[in-house]
Amino acid sequence: MLHFIPAWYQQDNWWENEQKWYVRRMHTEFDDTVKQIQLFQRNGSFPYQILLLGFSPNFRHFLHRQSVFRAPYWSCFDAIQEIQRRKAAVLSFHNMKWPPHMEFIYTPFAVVALREGERFAQIEFSEDGNPIQIDMYEKGELCRRNLYDDRGFVSSTILYRGGRAVRQDFLMESGAWKLRLFPEDGHVEVNPRYPRFQLSYQDYERAGVFRQLSYDSLEQVIREVLLAYLGMTEEEDLFCVAMHGQHTRLLKEALAQKKTILSFFGDRCLPDRQPEAREMIEKADYIITDSRENSRRIKGCAGAVAGNITDISPYDTRVDFGISQQLDVQKILVPVDGMEEGRLLELVQTLGKYLPSNKNARVHLFTRLADYGRKRRLLEQARRALSAAGLPEGWAAEEENGQTFAENDLGEAQPLTVLFQVEQCVDELSVSRCMREQRVLVDMRAVPELYLQIAALSMGIPQIVGSRTQFVKQGRNGIILQDMGKLPAALRFYLDNLVNWNDAKVCSYVLGKRYTTDVLMEKWREVIKAIG
Repeated sequence: MLHFIPAWYQQDNWWENEQKWYVRRMHTEFDDTVKQIQLFQRNGSFPYQILLLGFSPNFRHFLHRQSVFRAPYWSCFDAIQEIQRRKAAVLSFHNMKWPPHMEFIYTPFAVVALREGERFAQIEFSEDGNPIQIDMYEKGELCRRNLYDDRGFVSSTILYRGGRAVRQDFLMESGAWKLRLFPEDGHVEVNPRYPRFQLSYQDYERAGVFRQLSYDSLEQVIREVLLAYLGMTEEEDLFCVAMHGQHTRLLKEALAQKKTILSFFGDRCLPDRQPEAREMIEKADYIITDSRENSRRIKGCAGAVAGNITDISPYDTRVDFGISQQLDVQKILVPVDGMEEGRLLELVQTLGKYLPSNKNARVHLFTRLADYGRKRRLLEQARRALSAAGLPEGWAAEEENGQTFAENDLGEAQPLTVLFQVEQCVDELSVSRCMREQRVLVDMRAVPELYLQIAALSMGIPQIVGSRTQFVKQGRNGIILQDMGKLPAALRFYLDNLVNWNDAKVCSYVLGKRYTTDVLMEKWREVIKAIG
């Protein structure tokens, strides 16, 4: 069996990223493990399961969002809390025990419970509609927070004093506390009345007993339970670890005698930043990266020890005809995250000087960052760059019917077409919707974004990139540019001539056949066979 150990953590904590439905999602949930599980789920030729280390009371809803609801999994915290339920359940706050004479106020965001005119509790919901959190108040101050499991019970409760969390209890289904975490110093206590944890592997189950009743950290508890579980697995089992600083130290020790595959994704936990990652590389049976560029980077950091290394794209290609030819304008998608300000200003100026020669072209500055001021700041940067180049600042603005207005010398309002806009996309669904309207992708960053490149192959979109990449064939489905000054000529090559654009589309589809589900799955089979 292949065990996937994901890196689904909230910042540097051992719990999930579930959030209130009305809060803007600040991160994408897609990563290498999500896509790998989707790949194995669709193929069904090799047994696998998810090995979840973190506290995730809403894990069923997460799986549902990723279209892998029936994926098998083992949860470390389910074992600790001795949870037997497996299926999600409908939970209504009306069925909970409330004091008498409660009044419920339905606001546009949450439900507020009032008692004698004062706020007693506030009920928060996830985007799936299930209650995930109830905050309780005493004299207007937060005193307790209950976290609810999507299987229909309270999974954890946090006590507050003076606005600060002083204790977090992890509960059994019965409501009895099992672990007690003290945030001030991080130490953990085990309830002496319930010192056991429940382990299950395939059809075999057994109980374990905590070796002590007090631990210095939650990581120590997770390590003990994980080691007990690993003792139940088979010798031939494989463990695919999504490399992440949160669990590198723990897994380096726990998996020392196991067959391991390390999965590197983007710039997450690269060995030149994480010394412990280098130690895991030295002992790993195989290393998988998301691109050839990352493979070369890891080989350069790890040297000769990184012999068994290959790149397997976590994203597969599918023929998905875009709609850019149906639009009156030619949209140019320009990713800007991580780009130095000086280079961004140069890029905006270069594009601004090109636009007068193509009345149909529009520049869409693309960002994956979700903070609220991101769009405004990008437009301000674009306006500064245009102004410095002697071009109208009004080209970069929030779009209102495609026009802004500028005053001429006679004081009359003159319409000014908006040529620079911002596309702010966090999750992959919104990215895909955005990509379907683009005529060409211009990614002049040092490392082009993998998902955008795969999406461009799927939709037949030409790519103009600033560095060599395996997804661009020079002069065919794209152009590799070292000199920013040559960007206008590259744009004219694809936007002024439909023949070149169609040739790029055909080449993209041909190249995309290297990254279909079947091809990627065959690469996985070769890795598994090589480990034996």
